[in-house]
Amino acid sequence: MDKIICEICGYKLEGVLEELPSDWRCPVCSASKDFLKKKIYKEREETVFLDIDQNNVSIERNPHKCVKCGNCKSVCQYKQGVYGHYDINKIKCKTICVDCGQCSIACPTGAIDVKNQYKELSELIKKKNKVMICQTAPSVRVSLAEMFGEKEGTICTGKLVACLRKLGFNYVFDTTFGADLTVMEEAHELIERLKSKAKLPMFTSCCPSWVKFLEIFYPKHIPNLSTCKSPILMQGSIIKSYWANLFGIKKEDIVSVAITPCTAKKSEIFNNDDVDYVITVRELAKWILEENIDYKSLAESEFDSLMTTGSGAGIIFGVSGGVMESVIRTAYFLVNNENLKNIEFENIRENDGLLECNVDLKKYSIKIAIVSGLINARKIFDKIEKGGKYDFIEVMSCLGGCMAGGGQPKNLRHTYEEVRNMRKKSLYDLDRGSNVRFCHENSDIVNIYKNYLNKVGSKQLHTTYKDQSEILGQN
Repeated sequence: MDKIICEICGYKLEGVLEELPSDWRCPVCSASKDFLKKKIYKEREETVFLDIDQNNVSIERNPHKCVKCGNCKSVCQYKQGVYGHYDINKIKCKTICVDCGQCSIACPTGAIDVKNQYKELSELIKKKNKVMICQTAPSVRVSLAEMFGEKEGTICTGKLVACLRKLGFNYVFDTTFGADLTVMEEAHELIERLKSKAKLPMFTSCCPSWVKFLEIFYPKHIPNLSTCKSPILMQGSIIKSYWANLFGIKKEDIVSVAITPCTAKKSEIFNNDDVDYVITVRELAKWILEENIDYKSLAESEFDSLMTTGSGAGIIFGVSGGVMESVIRTAYFLVNNENLKNIEFENIRENDGLLECNVDLKKYSIKIAIVSGLINARKIFDKIEKGGKYDFIEVMSCLGGCMAGGGQPKNLRHTYEEVRNMRKKSLYDLDRGSNVRFCHENSDIVNIYKNYLNKVGSKQLHTTYKDQSEILGQN
């Protein structure tokens, strides 16, 4: 028997390499048999730091910068509930990682950082033989300005778009369109589950780090996950189909890029052709600086038409509780054929990781929970195991949601809680100032269902999940 390891993610197995089926796929990262290698590996030893696999597609560790402070391990164990919740000598990969990147935020020396792709992308843009398309996640517009000395929470949408155009992108879109599309699909899915009383509670599926966490540690709850793709994947799919057809562009001529606050999005797009590259906010800032772009002197620019903007509800996807609030706004309309009068759910906006309350949809009274920080996901699972009843649960891997993602700027002037609050306020202000605050009233969303998707529930916008618990080596 050979000892075999996947060179992409570090997954371990025993067998005869040559006898594995030709269509074999790694159960962790889906890499093909070509990425397997015979290797002698030893049992792991405890270290004060997180030992990140060199083939991790989201983050990387430079041992020469490490001062062995233990911050990374502490965050992973006590905030994210990953490290320490498995037997290190049984796992079938180098380390268990859900790609959230919070360890990179906690690292004081930059020993752990985002796995950069912007240099590769920069070279690709310079060749000018592809149609370069970019979409930007909601929370990027309230964090990028920090990297150029502006006040935390500064709304910089116009500057952000201008920078992306200056870098060479042919088209720049707003991912709040994808967020609105996600709300439409998820609100319908929730109502169908409430009608049938099946597969409840329904968990949100926007956060790839959370999805991977569930697949590894709580796979029996996979049926409870919403089948909706994340906003960037929904929008990426629409770009390479509907949008490309409208403009007569071949799918293979498009390079689709997402600017996100999230390191886990890099792993989400692995073996997925909806989006080709994910660049985090920290990467984008470095790229802008290296191209000698004068951020402050740039004239503001606007998103391209068709998928121009989303609703205010799509914008608050960047805040913990925002997905829940947006879905409730539209679900209420779908149930009652009228809009909510009071659409700002103040009782779910003061969230420090775990909040529960009841929501009245008239026909349905539902119990919801809003969770951020994966250690709090463990708490909600404990409550479910003890008989707790819920109908709808939003989970975000990072405490506070995407505006506190692992790819966001680090901040030395304020506590991270203060920075989160400033970014959060700006996203809520953007929603409050939006002309359209319901996803179902976004004209671009109405038109795409009318002219292309035809109905809610298109397979193009939905996905499946897989049990990854085998990597824990418990069986």
